[in-house]
Amino acid sequence: MDSLITAAARALAAGDALGALNRVALRDDAPALALRGIAMAQLGDLVRAKALLRRAARAFGPREAVARARCVVAEAEIALASRDLGWPAKTLDAARATLEEHGDRANAAYARYLEVRRLLVIGRIDEAERRLAGLDASPFPAASRAAYALVVAGIALRRLRTKAARVALADAERAARDARIPGLTAEVESATLLLNAPAARLISGGEARSLRLEEVEALLLASKALVVDACRHAVRDERAVVPLARRPVLFALARALGEAWPEDVARDALVLRVFGWKLADESHRARLRVEIGRLRTALRPLAGVSATRRGFALEPRRAREVLVLAPPVEGEHAAVLALLSDGESWSSSALAQALGASQRTVQRAIDSLAAAGKVHSFGGGRARRWMTPPVPGFTTTLLLPAPLVSG
Repeated sequence: MDSLITAAARALAAGDALGALNRVALRDDAPALALRGIAMAQLGDLVRAKALLRRAARAFGPREAVARARCVVAEAEIALASRDLGWPAKTLDAARATLEEHGDRANAAYARYLEVRRLLVIGRIDEAERRLAGLDASPFPAASRAAYALVVAGIALRRLRTKAARVALADAERAARDARIPGLTAEVESATLLLNAPAARLISGGEARSLRLEEVEALLLASKALVVDACRHAVRDERAVVPLARRPVLFALARALGEAWPEDVARDALVLRVFGWKLADESHRARLRVEIGRLRTALRPLAGVSATRRGFALEPRRAREVLVLAPPVEGEHAAVLALLSDGESWSSSALAQALGASQRTVQRAIDSLAAAGKVHSFGGGRARRWMTPPVPGFTTTLLLPAPLVSG
């Protein structure tokens, strides 16, 4: 490797993309193409970066399998940054195997890290955690150690383990400081801010107040109340959890009764809120009675649902109060907005994959949000991407509840 290539590689490792380009911008040999691609990625031109890396992979000879594999890993990272979640994972697996076979432990480990990070983005937290447990980060340079720690923190945040998240973020901060890359330091600082941002709303007695993540953790793990959790679509107390993510009607009933507790809710009001029918006739009330019966069965370990003269009321068995935990922002298409609020550019297919919904459903949501001026797009055709500025003061996709993400 000649001196210019070495100097450009060192500049990229230090986050100096322009310095790297000054050394290799006019060269078209394979190593220079690869370094130019990485530099363009650092500068934000992901389309150009992907093209350069593909040219580099083709330009490397048949005996340069390791160099080609490194190009594949770099392209996978660009695909993740551009939210191209349909990028073939098998290609990355093959590249990782090649790197491991040839003793390039650092880049092989980084390929595994990219796999874990993709799983985190699409909400497959259990699988991400399993793969992360088998990942050795010791070969990583400082910048990669910071990125690894951010993923550890991301999983801990989603698991509501705030102490573990703080430890991981402190590790990320130290590694980013060692790497001396301003953009990486800013990313760590942004992730740290999530710990102090409103993560949910607590609704009790008709009033709502914001909760930080640590307060949410304390509420769910240590509270003696019956909690109707609208973030994860479940009802829980200190002993048991009843998941209702796949039974939206029952959860809507539980939430309505929880918000009204200790009062009851009129039958017609439940029909309007849960089913959307403006006028309640006898058939609607019969449907309500059926669903209330199903709710009684589902909640039997935690609470009863009693009939009153005008409607129904929730009666916790062990808890002394009922609380409702709601997301910080609600409304139509809130899940799409939560993903877009990470500041990255998303394709409609990537949004559909992350939300576990059909692409047509997601496209309708995007069209509605675009008409309201809440999102904007750039590019055209398959290259079209959607984004929105982050919602100030609120947590973003890092904390999207797994049941919501996975559909």
